[in-house]
Amino acid sequence: MKLIVSVLCLLAACGCMQTRAEVWQPPAGHTQIPIWPGTPPDAQPVPGPETVWMSKGVIAGRSVIGVTNVTRPTMTVYAPKGRNTGAAVVVIPGGGFQMLAIDLEGTEACDWLTSRGVTCVVLKYRVPSRPYVWQCKCRPHNLAISVPSLQDVQRTMRLVRFHAVQWHIDPHKVGVLGFSAGGFLVAEINTDFNRRLYVPMDAADKESARPDFAMAIYPGHLATDRDLASDNDTLNRNVPVSRATPPTFLVQAEDDYVDGVKQSLVYYIALAKAHIPSELHIYARGGHAFGLRPTNLPITHWPKLADAWLRRIGVIGN
Repeated sequence: MKLIVSVLCLLAACGCMQTRAEVWQPPAGHTQIPIWPGTPPDAQPVPGPETVWMSKGVIAGRSVIGVTNVTRPTMTVYAPKGRNTGAAVVVIPGGGFQMLAIDLEGTEACDWLTSRGVTCVVLKYRVPSRPYVWQCKCRPHNLAISVPSLQDVQRTMRLVRFHAVQWHIDPHKVGVLGFSAGGFLVAEINTDFNRRLYVPMDAADKESARPDFAMAIYPGHLATDRDLASDNDTLNRNVPVSRATPPTFLVQAEDDYVDGVKQSLVYYIALAKAHIPSELHIYARGGHAFGLRPTNLPITHWPKLADAWLRRIGVIGN
């Protein structure tokens, strides 16, 4: 079977998308909540107004909705369906810090999580953002800390805990789920949750930004050398794993030629050395950017493994 086409390829290929300059809106019945009171910290210029696009190419038979030029980051809260487990997950879409695959790696993750009794929070974070530089359409510092996107993740984690009573959330069961570039943000918030990246704004910033658990799906920017033939198996020094790093669930495909399977391998080894209870699932086939859309490839059924893992670590009940 042909390699699953990545969202970034869908974006970059000439004539492959339909765009419109407008602010992305969540499905009916849900409201975006600005995460910053006023202008976000370290605001950066972007090429134009917020733009929504729909790919002409498909992943698992469906197009992908993307968002770019995000300057006003928001979170959208999806309440659990049926029994509320008290757990919450901040979902961080990917897109190479160039755009956000807002449905494939955002709202569709909430469909899964809310069906398991988990409150889901989709983060529409600022892009384009480091390490992507839109002026040159390049990543000259591919392993750099992703400010301002990471500021948005830290702030969202604190806001979720701040609103825990209002949203019926257990503040000790707040995790993260990220895909591709969002997977790098997962690793960053896992290890840099105490790094103060912005001046506190209000009472919410007194809350902890540390996830209680984390899921990184085909993450990027973690390995200093993506070449499997190389003996350089070094982890990006900007994600310093320690005994305080939360339990982590990782999934990647051997034939992921966008970020490469080495990303998860080096991160998992660092987690194991620090004795962090984690799981790594590597599949022979799957490519990149498959999200949660099921196909005949076994890797696309990873949510079942994640569901079992969340039960084992006590996030959701049996």
